[in-house]
Amino acid sequence: MGFTVYLKKGFVCTTIAAAATLSGCASLTSHEENDPLEYVNRGIYNFNEKADECVLEPAAKGYQYITPDVVDQGISNFFSNLDDVVVFVNDVLQLKFNQALSDGGRVVVNTTVGVLGFVDMATDMGMPKHNEDFGQTLGAYGIGTGPYIVLPILGESTLRDTVGLYGDMFVDPIYQLHDSDAMWATVALKGLDRRADLISTKKIADEASLDPYEFRRSAYFQRREYLIYDGNPPENDESILDEED
Repeated sequence: MGFTVYLKKGFVCTTIAAAATLSGCASLTSHEENDPLEYVNRGIYNFNEKADECVLEPAAKGYQYITPDVVDQGISNFFSNLDDVVVFVNDVLQLKFNQALSDGGRVVVNTTVGVLGFVDMATDMGMPKHNEDFGQTLGAYGIGTGPYIVLPILGESTLRDTVGLYGDMFVDPIYQLHDSDAMWATVALKGLDRRADLISTKKIADEASLDPYEFRRSAYFQRREYLIYDGNPPENDESILDEED
């Protein structure tokens, strides 16, 4: 009962905050125009890079070294299963009922047959993994991105997606744990597991651009647009002109 109350209050408060803060914000296509806080963002970005270099990456490599592959995959599957709860709720909010049935089925199958999600049985049963969050839900309802923001430790975001992170906390099973020590330990393990999975990807991204900050900013906007439109983003005027030429 208490969880239901928190759920309702959380989404009401988040929606109100999003509407009040972001109403009237147009979805801009220029990444530079979406980054009026670039000076501050670059400072936080540099801090994050140092923190990653000195603490997060060494910890992730140590975790990867001592954790057998099968255990590492099981932990990733476990957290993916918890994420599917958030995905399911946002499916419903976006009125994607067929996808909600599939994602809700993933949670049921992987939590039971998949032993609390450590084994991903649902994918092999025809229920593929989807990616939905409250930031995407706000975008699907026409709320603009707002300015680009680099969050300490968490990294790339926008004003809309930062509000979305807050909204998702009200349905994420991890944040429903009553023991704060257990909750933060679980959050830390999830972050460590995800960072370990990105070791090779981050190296490629850093070597692919003369300015990694601009590369990540551009990649973030493109990925978020791709997710909001389920892989079919609208063509902008520039791409149409290029095709005509």
